[in-house]
Amino acid sequence: MKKSIEILKLFCLAGIFLLLSIGKVQAQHATDYTIHATLIYRFTKYIDWPANKKSGDFIIGIIGDSPLYDDLKNFIANKTVGNQRIVVTKITASKNYSNCHILFISEEESGDLKKIAELTSGAPVLLITEYNGLAHKGSCFNFITVNDRLKLEINKSNVEQRNLHIASELLELAIIIK
Repeated sequence: MKKSIEILKLFCLAGIFLLLSIGKVQAQHATDYTIHATLIYRFTKYIDWPANKKSGDFIIGIIGDSPLYDDLKNFIANKTVGNQRIVVTKITASKNYSNCHILFISEEESGDLKKIAELTSGAPVLLITEYNGLAHKGSCFNFITVNDRLKLEINKSNVEQRNLHIASELLELAIIIK
């Protein structure tokens, strides 16, 4: 049983690597959000949330008007994280960000990252962004384009401050920001 779990993890990790290496992006506005959706779902396999976040629904919030919302809803239909049903929801300023497990902040809303990071400080909420430099400004994971390829930046300090633990295998595939 343990060996089959390890093999499954390796296949998931290989899938992440493959998506990051072939994920060509024409321009920031022509981003293929199906790749983002796939990666975000796969991240759930390599991040460990605290025990108090392992019951109820697993909530992925999207801030801003992003095509990711529809792509993610379609991709995760009937999928789970452990025994938790995944719910994708659009988040507005009036909602409580800390109810989310993952919070994706669209490029158009990235100016609010500092405020959102402060409001969720210490809460086990994985902040994901998609604009250059945001891993230095409060994001945990940041999608960037380098040489027309999708890359992932991880700010390990931001992740650890939120009481989240990342599998070393995922860290090996990313650009680590300190």
